[in-house]
Formats: sequence, structure tokens, C-alpha cells
Amino acid sequence: MTKRIITTARVLPDGQPFKVVGRFGWALKCLVKAGERGCTPIDHPGPRWSAYVHRLRKDHGLVIETINESHGGPFPGSHARYRLITETEIIEDAAADAAKAAA
Repeated sequence: MTKRIITTARVLPDGQPFKVVGRFGWALKCLVKAGERGCTPIDHPGPRWSAYVHRLRKDHGLVIETINESHGGPFPGSHARYRLITETEIIEDAAADAAKAAA
């Protein structure tokens, strides 16, 4: 069976624990670890950063700032930097077997 990664977090100082599944939890962990400097899809490659941020905002009420940054190089353009404003802590990560969860 495929295992799902489940991340449990809470808003500080006294928020209730909430669970985030899969890549959404991965993105939240990246944001918490990055702190003030934030994350970019360049530094933390992920296929759908904008979707991860949208869901974290919508489903869990987290305040995440989006900063647009220009970059040069052979393919100049811009990218987003996401910075978690809401003080959040990761409580635990658990690999949950989908079959066990259903039983």
C-alpha cells in the first residue's frame, strides 16, 4: 500500500493541532524551517508551490506572504518567494498506511 505522510502542526502560542497531508505538509515544513527568509520554488523544487500555499491559507488560515522577485541568467524572469507570517510549529510527522487508517 502507498503510505501518506501526515504532518501535525499548530499555530503558536496556543492553537489547536491540525493535520496536513502529503506535499502540503512538506511545503509547511519548508516554510517553518525557512523562517524570515522564506522559500522559493527555485530553492525548494516542488511542482505546485502556488497550490500548496493556497490550500494552507484557505484550509488552515495561515498568513503566508508572497513576494515577487526578478532573476537574471539565461532565462530571466520572476519567481515568488513565500514567507510564513503566522507563527507555527511542527508537532510531528507520521507515515500512515492507507490500509491501516481504513481499518
